[in-house]
Amino acid sequence: MDATVGLFPPFTSDFGRSIRFGRNVFINSGCRFQDQGGLTIGDGALIGHNTVIATLNHAMDPARRADLEPAPVVIGKDVWIGSNSTVTPGVTIGDGAVIGAGSVVTRDIPAGTAAVGSPARVVREVLPG
Repeated sequence: MDATVGLFPPFTSDFGRSIRFGRNVFINSGCRFQDQGGLTIGDGALIGHNTVIATLNHAMDPARRADLEPAPVVIGKDVWIGSNSTVTPGVTIGDGAVIGAGSVVTRDIPAGTAAVGSPARVVREVLPG
């Protein structure tokens, strides 16, 4: 982990070795990362209080329901994820995107957009500074 990463406890992960942090990442308190499927967090990302990032799911087929299905999560550069959000397995959040507080991200979010809700949907573009 780069020395520029800021992380406020408590913080939990189920594996830890499968997280790749960029530079100048900030993770606020209460976050929980289920990282066995792989998690990449880009430079300058901000992750709000109590955010959950999951990289494992269960099979939909009842006969295989106990099977785990890993899928990596990729969070781009300069992404801001609001407090109490959940990011589900296999999702990519593009560079500069904003995820509103309390959102559930179930599909990819394009770069430079703001997404909110459950499931999160894009509501507008984010204008560069």
